[in-house]
Amino acid sequence: MATGRTDPQRRERILAATLDLIADEGVAGVSHRKIAVRADVPLGSMTYHFTGIDELLREAFAQFADHIVAVFDRCLGRAGSVEEAREAVTDVIHTLSEGPRRDLILTQELYTLAARRPEYRHLCRTWMRHSRGILERHFDADTARQVDALIEGLTLHRALDDAPPDRGTTRLAVDRITTAVSPSR
Repeated sequence: MATGRTDPQRRERILAATLDLIADEGVAGVSHRKIAVRADVPLGSMTYHFTGIDELLREAFAQFADHIVAVFDRCLGRAGSVEEAREAVTDVIHTLSEGPRRDLILTQELYTLAARRPEYRHLCRTWMRHSRGILERHFDADTARQVDALIEGLTLHRALDDAPPDRGTTRLAVDRITTAVSPSR
């Protein structure tokens, strides 16, 4: 019987180290060796837990997408009315845009991969379905789609702008999309 040290959190540390490395160096800077050093694991454990770098990246980004969906759910889960949902959407935008720079970078790195590779587009579509599902608890499907796009756009603009719009301006944009009147035919 082999008696070796077990490390039940090794896989999770590898995923976390992967996301940290992507945030610091971009997807292009990722390698098994660099991740193993960051995760403080033997290099051989990389291939034990993941078949290759693509599987590792997909799982790490899936974990990241789940984190963002959890932010949506945490903010919107408390809303009991459309008015509270509008305020919650404003909270999501400000939480994401004022949050860790790491999350913004990871989002953009994932979008870049998704623009090039179908398996990452699938991951993004799954993420969008989940976030829209949360929004559809409060808004119709078309409005939820527009609000989801607004969240993505305003989060990016607020995070990168030297003088980001204040909460009142964000709330006005949310109100405009969620109270728009359908054009008559």
